[in-house]
Amino acid sequence: MAGMRWHLNFAQTSALQHWTPCNSDKFKLYLCRTLLKAFWNHGGSQSFSGYCCLSRLASRDVLQPVKKFSRQIEDCSNGNKSNSLLHIQTLRNFPIKKLHGEVVIVRFDSALLLKGAEINDSLACKAFSTIRYLHDAGAKIILVGNWGHTSDSLSLSTKSLVDHLSSVLQLKVVPANGFSGFSKSEITNSEKVDLLLLDNMTRFKEELANCSEFALELTSGANIFVNDAFSVSHKILASTVGVTRSCYASVAGFHFEEQSSLLLEIVENKNHPYIAIIGGRSLLEKASALNYLASKCDGLIFVGVLAFQIMHALGLHVPSCFLEHNAVGEALKLIHLAQDRNIPIYFPNDFWYVKDCNPELLEVFPSNAILPGWTPVDLGPLSLKDIACLLLKCKKILWIGPVNFGSSKHGVHGPSELASILERVNKSGCDIFVVGNAACKAVTQKASSCIPYKMLESASVVWEFLARRSLPGAAALDRAYPFNLDWNTIFACPKRPLIVDIGSGNGLFILKMGRTWRDSNFLGLEINRKLVKRCLNNVLESGARNMHFISTNATSTFHSVVSSYPGDLAIVSIQCPNPDFNKEEYRWRMVQRSLVEAIIDLLAVNGKIFLQSDIETVAAKMKDQFLQYGKDKLAFEGDDDNEWIKENPFGVCSDWEQHVLDRGDPMFRIMLRKVR
Repeated sequence: MAGMRWHLNFAQTSALQHWTPCNSDKFKLYLCRTLLKAFWNHGGSQSFSGYCCLSRLASRDVLQPVKKFSRQIEDCSNGNKSNSLLHIQTLRNFPIKKLHGEVVIVRFDSALLLKGAEINDSLACKAFSTIRYLHDAGAKIILVGNWGHTSDSLSLSTKSLVDHLSSVLQLKVVPANGFSGFSKSEITNSEKVDLLLLDNMTRFKEELANCSEFALELTSGANIFVNDAFSVSHKILASTVGVTRSCYASVAGFHFEEQSSLLLEIVENKNHPYIAIIGGRSLLEKASALNYLASKCDGLIFVGVLAFQIMHALGLHVPSCFLEHNAVGEALKLIHLAQDRNIPIYFPNDFWYVKDCNPELLEVFPSNAILPGWTPVDLGPLSLKDIACLLLKCKKILWIGPVNFGSSKHGVHGPSELASILERVNKSGCDIFVVGNAACKAVTQKASSCIPYKMLESASVVWEFLARRSLPGAAALDRAYPFNLDWNTIFACPKRPLIVDIGSGNGLFILKMGRTWRDSNFLGLEINRKLVKRCLNNVLESGARNMHFISTNATSTFHSVVSSYPGDLAIVSIQCPNPDFNKEEYRWRMVQRSLVEAIIDLLAVNGKIFLQSDIETVAAKMKDQFLQYGKDKLAFEGDDDNEWIKENPFGVCSDWEQHVLDRGDPMFRIMLRKVR
């Protein structure tokens, strides 16, 4: 993609260099802006007649202060992909048989479910599918959401929404009378009720405060939480975050899953050239996200109010009403990063202007010749023409944010014109992402047939993701293990019986067991990455091929990790979980219903579960959890159900067990066996 060539008179350049009294960053900034002003005042040569490209700056000296900044962005883009949005448990992967008879609370997206009869809408379809899937699986469904004012003719009272959902879903939806006293028995006794709708969350201040007591009321009687409200995943709400504390499983619905996968596609580096069309405003809020986009894309096109911040940073005159205070520094950082990567930044070369004293009068002027008394309200025709030329050879396009930045009685046509451009570009097989309500509305209204674009209506969520910030609504969901394990590479013989130690710590138990039990494979699951790295180094040094360690939260990922193992799961051990020495009552919380059920499902018949702790209440709690959720498939190993096992059955102690025994304290052990 050709960029602008900067032409400066040699004498002018030499004179400016001669008058450089210091090497301060402020003076470099002044020098850069002076050179740019001189360029624009003398007409500047462009390779494109419309859009102005900033692919190269006049002085590399000016770029030095931001080189370190650009490297930080590059490190961020190449670093660990442990974003909260990645690798979440989904309803699609949740065992469907576990839904039957369960009370499931669903956080729905009201904007999608209020689309009336447009159930074939590409975004709404998945949201409706989530509810129908749960109903068909035999779950008792509680719907919770917030709905406010909308342009739809539909009255947004709870009763009207109930009638609307009943009609669209073809299911019996009834309103709940508050939260208190709401229980599973009340739902199951109502045979004619398919779904229960709780009150509008906008009525409760506890929702925004993520009040734990309020969240507990919401989930009264419910065991599973399904989040299908992707548009609020960037917020901390009682109905998206707080409710996960009291549900044994928290997963993403079909719509949430689909939108999450689109987010990941936005930052993938597969198709090039990749151009981002950026609208909207608030450069300071979006600075991190814009820099991240600059590290991924092959060019940035600014079409909204943000374009004026770029123009202002380059010394161009822009109306004061569009200026964002203290944004010049961030705008220059973005420009420098783009120059460092040798990618172009474009901003409009002309605008439609309205006469301030006569709003009926509209004229087109160049962007570098804004006259006093005129205010830009829309993209000019040359700008739109050159956008079309720029996008013609693209293989991937992101449009995020509104195009228009003003209002006029005559209206604006930039969004619809850009939608028409994308429709033409799409015919060449370009991958197009459309983000934000305004952009989605523009392409929807312009599309002549089924929309082929990948659309995300919540621009706020996308900006947060691009800024590499955590999405609380996603972070609160259960984790899924992110990798497909190659067991043939991990173990010499992957069909041997597998012994899994959950919370393996420094790995001494497995390292000792692996040396003596050579006919079995050993897997340690530990959340501490540093400990796992150390354990893997020890395995490598030993040359053993029957031991391995994985860094993961086993409570939520045990099933996704172990289910692919080609051999039998023979033994699972949990020894002294979560050793928080300051808060001993928290030491058992690793063992939750989701983990227990995953172990029971995967454990081979006659397989064993070994539990131990130096604190009796912790060991007793683990035992009770397995017996409660073991589905009558477990029996005590031995004759006496009431006595703890006195000796370690493996003859190998973990390091903490040895520490407890050395100080003369008892260990509380129990062995369970899967009988069917």
